Amino acid sequence: MKKTRFSEEQIVKILREADEAPVSEVAKKHGVSDVTIYAWRKRFGKLEAVDVKRLRQIETENARLKKLLAERDLRGGLDILDRGIKWMSDRS
Repeated sequence: MKKTRFSEEQIVKILREADEAPVSEVAKKHGVSDVTIYAWRKRFGKLEAVDVKRLRQIETENARLKKLLAERDLRGGLDILDRGIKWMSDRS
């Protein structure tokens, strides 16, 4: 994944600056393009820095839970397969 020059908190602060001043001035001040500011605005909208930190925590927790669920489903599928094999071998 590409490493950015700005943390998510810094991006939000830049966006709040862009709310108060013209986007082109803020973009020039921080060395990014106008398009970058608009892309950030689309991604982060009206979030504040603390909201971004909480969003990142929730996304991390969600990824962990998805992994646990996938592992549980995989184990359940293997249990069913083992029972089917045992049933087939018992019939012989």
